[in-house]
Amino acid sequence: MINITFPDKSIKSFEKFPSGMDIARSISEGFARNCVAMKINDRLLDLSLPVKEDSGISFITANDDEGLDILRHSSAHVMAEAVLNLYTQAKLTIGPVVEDGFYYDIDMDPISKDDLGAIEAEMKKIITAKSTFERQVVSKEEALDIFKDNPFKLELIHELDESQEISLYRNGKFIDLCRGPHIPHTGMIKGFKLLKISGAYWRADQQREQLQRLYGISFFDKKKLNNYLNLIEEAKKRDHRKLGTQLDLYSFHDEAAGMPFFHAKGMDVWNALLEYWRHEHKAAGYVETKTPVMLNRKLWEQSGHWENYRENMYTSVIDEEEYAIKPMNCPGGMLLYKTKSYSYRDLPLRAGEVGLVHRHELSGALSGLFRVRAFHQDDAHIFMTPDQIGTEVLGVLELAQRIYSRFGLDFHLELSTRPKKSIGSDEQWDEATNGLKAALDQYGREYFINEGDGAFYGPKIDIHIKDALGRTWQCGTVQLDMALPERFDLSYKGADNEKHRPIMIHRVIYGSLERFFGILVEHFAGKFPLWLAPVQAILLPINQDLADHAETIRKELETHDIRCEVDRRNETLKKKIRDAQLSYIPLIITIGDKEKQTNTLSIRTLDGKVRMGISITEFIDPVLDHIKKRTLNEAIF
Repeated sequence: MINITFPDKSIKSFEKFPSGMDIARSISEGFARNCVAMKINDRLLDLSLPVKEDSGISFITANDDEGLDILRHSSAHVMAEAVLNLYTQAKLTIGPVVEDGFYYDIDMDPISKDDLGAIEAEMKKIITAKSTFERQVVSKEEALDIFKDNPFKLELIHELDESQEISLYRNGKFIDLCRGPHIPHTGMIKGFKLLKISGAYWRADQQREQLQRLYGISFFDKKKLNNYLNLIEEAKKRDHRKLGTQLDLYSFHDEAAGMPFFHAKGMDVWNALLEYWRHEHKAAGYVETKTPVMLNRKLWEQSGHWENYRENMYTSVIDEEEYAIKPMNCPGGMLLYKTKSYSYRDLPLRAGEVGLVHRHELSGALSGLFRVRAFHQDDAHIFMTPDQIGTEVLGVLELAQRIYSRFGLDFHLELSTRPKKSIGSDEQWDEATNGLKAALDQYGREYFINEGDGAFYGPKIDIHIKDALGRTWQCGTVQLDMALPERFDLSYKGADNEKHRPIMIHRVIYGSLERFFGILVEHFAGKFPLWLAPVQAILLPINQDLADHAETIRKELETHDIRCEVDRRNETLKKKIRDAQLSYIPLIITIGDKEKQTNTLSIRTLDGKVRMGISITEFIDPVLDHIKKRTLNEAIF
């Protein structure tokens, strides 16, 4: 007799060893059809496996994130099988699930996107066959024999410890080295699409074999696939690289790979972001500082960056002394703190810096403003006493919430704990991690724990924002650090007149200004709110005789810091209006003979509304109020 305990503590008994599917069917046939895998003692297992002892069990269904990961893992196997059916000389390597789908790295002759259709057709045959995934445990010798013709699998098998279980999965004639689990049969893949092909090196080593990486996506129903593909198409329209060119905001050049060039209009947006950042930080009690871009090696050794981050740093030799361009602003902030003596009454000290940093990224990883080598971090370092940790972390979270809401961005939180490569004592890490947990609990918002993903000098809270398309981006971070104050011998005089070590917070909100800029371009699809728009108003004289009058109005608007242009081209008014709309200029002002005679304006907004006979004053006052309040969507007139 086998007793199965369910999550609600109810118990069912079975005469024989039931499989996971048998147990699911005992609940209902409909429930069983929706089940993907089972979990026993926190281990995910195939539904086909027998349960041979009394166990607590829960089921992973098609509605669970874990279920979708399993489906996509199985889809990677189906794709690999289809490739082998069509390209018999291909050699499989690994095929993991990633955030947006799955991929498989395959050693084969290069193929193009045009070849994906044939692979998809072959996948459909495998899916239609509803092949079951069968798990088999083998010895190391058996595994080496099965994959004797695949050097990549042999390499993986040789690296396995003798004590490690080796499992294979078969579906149809296909067999692969895999831990599992898998969906019950291939027919559960209702919607799938192969998305792209790229090159990859075996084990990311440029000295190893170059492989073909095939990316795909899959879902339990076709409607979700169609929704996803529509989202991809919308994302393409919002691509910040394309819109950056269209709106004349920034450009990228081979002469400085990974280091964007910002044009005049891009700088208008940039400066508006900085002005808002400074406004919020001044109100929150921060001072602004600035530290050098290049500092000598001794400083980076003292901070721990030379040992832990050297491979990402650019270096140079000056006067026979080794220097590094800063990848982070923190060590310079330590030196600034040490220029004065502090009492506990002076703390907390909140110092912000929009610092230019450089980090070496592989050329293949560079991507517009999202992955660059030179960027500005809106860093801040908060020096405080231990009893101020909770208040200060809460203050940062509340500041981040105010700033993100200004752009219509929601967010979620993750607590990242100590990584394998780190500095500081166990006691320091425990105190810092517990301090962040306590602050998060007090903040009252749900958060997730991301084990082992903290900075090398301390645990951190990562803030993941969500844009208009529902995509998430990790931007803000709050890192608690007790190691750097120790390394730099920072101190303050306590109420007992004794020397004490301050606790330190590293934090960013925009994160990288360049990356945040790119996110906003895609979030707003180029249609910035008025306060951020590079050109806030454009004057369209209906003929050349009115161009000088339009220029006079432009000068008056610019005295009020309204960013304005005159379209003096000898084009039709219809074309000028269309071009202004394509440039997403919020206020399109038409100047005709009537407007000149009455000294009024005819105003068109991007939502198609037109207001006529507006005086200059009636225009300026609400526009300035709108800009001052940094309103997101509210109508101006």
